[in-house]
Amino acid sequence: MPFSKKESLSGRKNKGREHRRRTLTAKDIRDRPYLEVEDVVALNFIRHPSRYLFRRHYRTGLRSHLFEVLDPGDVEIEASGIRIGDHLSFPRARPLKMLRLFRARFMNLDDALQEIARVQLIMRHLSPVHVARSDELLVDYRLGKTREILLCGLQEYVNGEILNPWGTLDDRTLAEMMMRASPASAGLKTAHPPGLIENVKSQAQSFVSKVKEMIVQAGHIPDLAGIGNLILTADGRLKLVDINNVSPVLLDRTVYTDDHGYPVCDKSIEALVLLERKILGRPLSENDGIYETFLEPLRMKAVAQMVRDLRLSPEKYA
Repeated sequence: MPFSKKESLSGRKNKGREHRRRTLTAKDIRDRPYLEVEDVVALNFIRHPSRYLFRRHYRTGLRSHLFEVLDPGDVEIEASGIRIGDHLSFPRARPLKMLRLFRARFMNLDDALQEIARVQLIMRHLSPVHVARSDELLVDYRLGKTREILLCGLQEYVNGEILNPWGTLDDRTLAEMMMRASPASAGLKTAHPPGLIENVKSQAQSFVSKVKEMIVQAGHIPDLAGIGNLILTADGRLKLVDINNVSPVLLDRTVYTDDHGYPVCDKSIEALVLLERKILGRPLSENDGIYETFLEPLRMKAVAQMVRDLRLSPEKYA
């Protein structure tokens, strides 16, 4: 029996909204590939003048525009430098918060509240240790002569190194990542504090357990597969920073895809398996109750083909 493909509810809704897109102009921030700082400060719901400064973050992506919220004093030090002994240092201003401006459109208030509920689902299961905490806000977005609901988020900034489940994750690599994430470690190239690797393994165990708990209790999994979605901090914590994509876990032959056609559930399960294998030293096990369905070889082959097809058809991400 071939594997079936199930499109996300939001994907079906988006198709139903296509007629509305024809009335929108290029000024709609949800349609634009990227925004400048001037675009953000000009938004009707952003106070002007603001006590904060904004800077576009490099991870602006498919589902949201992402901006750093900065203290002007920190930006001044970044530009002018600060003298430490005989040296002049130019530390990069660290964000106070991350501002997310979501691209999603909502038919009504209930539709928007359902989106927030999906974010809160992640918070309930992974907070406070394993997710970048976020306050979700619904604002009145003025677009020409009309007003629409826009979802925004003020999210905790997580300083650390991107952890790619498909990359090298041996003890030496993990130690180097944590060293790079720590400003105090400048100049340290080899040794790492005793117990640091043991701590990251303990934190990874906790993260895996919390995600499995979410799968079992809520029947959903966050997107663990996107590059940059997981961050390893200097003290060994594993944190999810992209909370915009939550997938139902269907224990059948259905391959769930998100609104861009990506098999997010299967790839996130695969990422979870890789974390267990590479960091915790556990072999792949088809006897695991959660993994059994998703590790079936023909299913994994079909999912890999879906991903290849998407990479060859970038217009599907438009």
